[in-house]
Amino acid sequence: MDRIRIVGGQRLNGTIPISGAKNAALPLMIASLLTEDTLILDNVPRLVDVVQLQRILGNHGVDITIAGKRPGDDPNSGRTLHISAKTIVDTTAPYELVSKMRASFWVVAPLVARMGEAKVSMPGGCAIGTRPVDLLIMALERLGAEIEIEGGYVIARAKNGLRGGEINFPKVTVGGTHTALMGAALAHGTTVIENAAREPEIGDVADCLNKMGAKISGAGTSRIVVDGVARLHGARHAVLPDRIETGTYAMAAAMAGGDVLLQNARPELLQAALDVLVRAGATVTPTNEGIRIARNGAGLEPVEVTTAPFPGFPTDLQAQLMALMTRAKGTSHITETIFENRFMHVQELARLGAHIHLDGETATIEGVERLKGAPVMATDLRASVSLVIAALAAEGETMVNRVYHLDRGFERLEDKLARCGAAIERISS
Repeated sequence: MDRIRIVGGQRLNGTIPISGAKNAALPLMIASLLTEDTLILDNVPRLVDVVQLQRILGNHGVDITIAGKRPGDDPNSGRTLHISAKTIVDTTAPYELVSKMRASFWVVAPLVARMGEAKVSMPGGCAIGTRPVDLLIMALERLGAEIEIEGGYVIARAKNGLRGGEINFPKVTVGGTHTALMGAALAHGTTVIENAAREPEIGDVADCLNKMGAKISGAGTSRIVVDGVARLHGARHAVLPDRIETGTYAMAAAMAGGDVLLQNARPELLQAALDVLVRAGATVTPTNEGIRIARNGAGLEPVEVTTAPFPGFPTDLQAQLMALMTRAKGTSHITETIFENRFMHVQELARLGAHIHLDGETATIEGVERLKGAPVMATDLRASVSLVIAALAAEGETMVNRVYHLDRGFERLEDKLARCGAAIERISS
């Protein structure tokens, strides 16, 4: 199993290209099930989760080709996928595939919308909490689907097609909003989605669906209206830049010090996180090329943050911010309101010398003068990268074990950091 070795103390200077957003690429790939025509997606990141979803879609009969390299291609730009779901050969998504990636459960919506039926395994457990699918099922029921749960599978039927309806989510749900959008796109009549998720990835999927012939308005607000159409056609769409990767490298630069250009990053996608970095003492400068993050030798200031749905501070940057605050001059408080059990990185940060106290959903971080390298274990995707951030400022060597989590969400992380001067390498076993 691969490990990542980091020797702390090196400042970061240079350019880090930001990849396409995983949290948009996955639902965009799933949206290909809504049409017989080819969907072309540009700027798709090279990630384990993308490869896994290719396998899952292949099980339904989807053909995916990856455009080959051409002379002059930028090696840092994402890949182009040509996705054709002309013939869906199977409307069942089995447990052995769905259990490996929760987002794959979302295939239920386009399958039942286009084929009138779907049988999709419940996704099973998750390291950062239960993350139930009840709101996704509720959305399909509001669109007229008949739902049974049998033997760990959700069986959805709509023999005469889905029909428009009112969907009012009791709490903000990204997965539920994606499900509602895909189901409503081919439903008979108009669907109104209230308390919809406002994340940029929702807007990106809606933009792509509109290019495919859908009639969606209001994406990016809490009220989305979808006028169903009889069929969707092919389209070409570029995945928007990854705001979580952007925020992660911004915090890495703030932790290590230096001056880094996050190429292709868009500040409006993560303004709340950038505001926190400014309060912590980093200099944030939007440019025509992306976002520059700089910090001189001055110490970090403590902050108080509560995670919240977009446009609030993202839960997917909570672990990275906690790593950053371990070196602040004073006491920080981070409250996690989105997922339970999302503080598993605390014990591993403590191995590096961090002082963190947990009280329910709030973590109190007492900044320390120095961290010291140690062997640590990654527990999930965001926890993994928080350990890398801490290690960049730790004295001596840190070995991050179980880095397969990182490969699910960060493309060539060690290469991108090494290009900016970090002493970091992957050790394959």
